[in-house]
Amino acid sequence: MEWTPDELKKKEALAFHYSKILELIGEDPTREGLLKTPERVAKTMMFLTKGYMQDSAKILSSAVFIEDYKQMVIVKDIDFFSMCEHHILPFFGKAHIAYIPNKAVTGLSKIPRIVDVYARRLQIQERMTTQIKNCIQETLNPLGVMVVIEAQHMCMQMRGVEKQNSITTTSDFTGVFNQAKTREEFVNLIRG
Repeated sequence: MEWTPDELKKKEALAFHYSKILELIGEDPTREGLLKTPERVAKTMMFLTKGYMQDSAKILSSAVFIEDYKQMVIVKDIDFFSMCEHHILPFFGKAHIAYIPNKAVTGLSKIPRIVDVYARRLQIQERMTTQIKNCIQETLNPLGVMVVIEAQHMCMQMRGVEKQNSITTTSDFTGVFNQAKTREEFVNLIRG
């Protein structure tokens, strides 16, 4: 990977701080197994937070096509990984997204890409759900959007209440999805 001067500077600063964190928890960052750990963690964090440098509306609008299609478009089971902003621990799961076009559709691969934009930031699941919904609604202006996210949170499974089998589900919707019948159709289609 080619690093820009700014990215190199950021990576070096992160690595320095991760080395200090290792010292603070009682480790020796000069120990053989840890020599490259600060740099590896710096690279990992830059990857896991690259969503801050991406424009979701630009990604979504890069493939918009005029179509006279007014039925539900669903992209379901979109895998994602994110980091809880409260504990800097992973949460991961699946996003299910539907919209009903209003003269414009987007390339199907753009939907998972915008999920990644928001997942690759320090997040909470509730905000991520709403950000995805808002991006689609504001960029495509469909008749309605619905987003459902199901996730496991390591902050609940590894620490705290330590409930390994818990799943958190969030949803948000606009437009025609305000009608219970339309929401039910969506839920039936993602479960079917």
